[in-house]
Amino acid sequence: MRYFIPYPNIMEAQEKLISYTTNNTYSTLNTLSVNTKNVWIVLHGIGFLSNNFLKYFTGLPKKENYIIAPQAPSKYYLDKNYKHVGASWLTKENRILETKNVLRYMDKLYASEKIPDHCQLIVLGFSQGVSIATRWTAKSKINLDQLVLYAGGTPEELTPEDFKFLESRNTKIKLVIGNKDEFLSEARLKTEKKKVDSLFSGRAQWIEFEGGHEIKKEVIHNLVK
Repeated sequence: MRYFIPYPNIMEAQEKLISYTTNNTYSTLNTLSVNTKNVWIVLHGIGFLSNNFLKYFTGLPKKENYIIAPQAPSKYYLDKNYKHVGASWLTKENRILETKNVLRYMDKLYASEKIPDHCQLIVLGFSQGVSIATRWTAKSKINLDQLVLYAGGTPEELTPEDFKFLESRNTKIKLVIGNKDEFLSEARLKTEKKKVDSLFSGRAQWIEFEGGHEIKKEVIHNLVK
């Protein structure tokens, strides 16, 4: 005789919230000193690790540039061989909660580095990293000199008022895109450009390069020329 054991009703499941302390890493390139002119905080896209992302900034003059690469918290294997690891900043699952966690991490990282006032601060987001760069800048009111939005979209919840404070510092806003980016259709690109113009009161500089959804060293180098 067989007995049927019913599964519990999924509607009875509850999702609960706890708070705990966690740790995360980040990577740096070169040395922060009195000779440093530019400090970069560079936020990678999906599939990168912070240490790997630094390779795109290795050609910058070492004495003048100090690069900080935060690490997205959600790591995963990129292939079926479970060899290569990448990471993601956010997904649609619990996005609001996860955003708060990421922004707290960014605030702690920023405070720990003690960036000198004489340095130009450049915040660059690539692909998914654009969403973190813009959210963090807006929430924590970071006094930066350049905000670089490289091949990524700006979050829907942000408004022009969130970035009004940048006008007094005359922060440069740069929108960088490859002319063959496979993730940006003509319609989406038009929508994104319109949104950026609205968020930054038409002050954003448009930079287009020959290529797809990729980081190019020559584009990075030209940002500080």
